[in-house]
Amino acid sequence: MNDYWNNRYAEKEFAYGTSPNEYLKEQLSRITPGRILFICEGEGRNAVFAATQNWEVEAFDLSEEGQKKALALAKEKSVTIHYQIADATKVDYSENSFDVIAIIYAHFPSTIRKSIHYKIKHWLKPNGSVILEVFNPNQLQNTSGGPKDIDMLYSTDSIGDDFSDFEIKQLTAIQIELNEGKYHMGKADVLRFFGSKKQLV
Repeated sequence: MNDYWNNRYAEKEFAYGTSPNEYLKEQLSRITPGRILFICEGEGRNAVFAATQNWEVEAFDLSEEGQKKALALAKEKSVTIHYQIADATKVDYSENSFDVIAIIYAHFPSTIRKSIHYKIKHWLKPNGSVILEVFNPNQLQNTSGGPKDIDMLYSTDSIGDDFSDFEIKQLTAIQIELNEGKYHMGKADVLRFFGSKKQLV
């Protein structure tokens, strides 16, 4: 899998463009900047955008080629991001470290999805937020990107279950028109989730 992403990100053009995901951009505009983590961040378009909006940015991905392009984009935009090469199943951060964690088209098999989302909840501060946009099972009929294995596509039920202890502010499956580089282009069926970690009383 690492070779797959390295090959994709080694292309001259940015695979998913250099502009941020629209849903992420919309949600971040409503939150006071703090510390944010991007998981499986690829070429860094979202992390770099957050840094331009005064967020303190951490990110990780398996791909060395993705990291190179992310750091080059950050330099071009005159911002700093902290980006490490790491496996989502092994990487770790301190408890209550982040104000926001962003999951933008990071897909995992159901056998490990829950454990990764559990870790994400552990890393998030009380009252911190998760911003998620991923493909839902209806995406199998489209040609705009995403896994072709239904086990790696997320439903409102699966995400609602993973984050059942959160205050769910939005959880919806919708069809949109993607325009995120040549690999995310056209009609797409996505799942959007915005939720906050409840503060223990």
